[in-house]
Amino acid sequence: MKKISIMIPCWNEEENIRQIVETVKGILETELQNYDYEIVIIDNKSIDNTREIVRKLCKENHKIKAIFNVKNFGSLRSGFYGLIHTSGDCVVKIAADFQEPIETIPKMVKEWENGYPIVVGVKHKSKENKLKFMIRSAYYHVIKKYSSVEQIDQFTGFGLYDKSFIDVCRDLDDPYPYFRGIVAELGGKRKEVEYVQ
Repeated sequence: MKKISIMIPCWNEEENIRQIVETVKGILETELQNYDYEIVIIDNKSIDNTREIVRKLCKENHKIKAIFNVKNFGSLRSGFYGLIHTSGDCVVKIAADFQEPIETIPKMVKEWENGYPIVVGVKHKSKENKLKFMIRSAYYHVIKKYSSVEQIDQFTGFGLYDKSFIDVCRDLDDPYPYFRGIVAELGGKRKEVEYVQ
């Protein structure tokens, strides 16, 4: 039986963490019941009640695991560290704040089973401020134009990654990994799935 890892980075998410875990768990157990799973939460030194809630979640379900950072390493480094400490045949990275649609996970798994080792979520619309979305789109356009590294427009890191790609990440010797660039440059064949943030 194949195993899906769900990796949830968080910082001060006491209002969301239980709900996101329960929602993800519900999708795994109803729509993806032919897979084993683990949920790995990496907490980036929360200063609210997040850690206590995560400890309770781990006690309630042995498939939920936690990594507690000793200090705040920043969202990019913390999320990368969480990914390389999963054990699944694939890993889905999803934020704890419900900005990314959890219901997309089964679609990503299907594309993975169709032969795509990387399935990335790309925002084609956002419910955020329209000006912010336009500025971010312009930023991606400029970076893409002048960068020697391929860029993926409106990609935040939300996606599914095959174990083979995670193994590549484990072998990198970079104390400040730029994950989105790593996906674009070293990820190989990928499928983009559009969503509304």
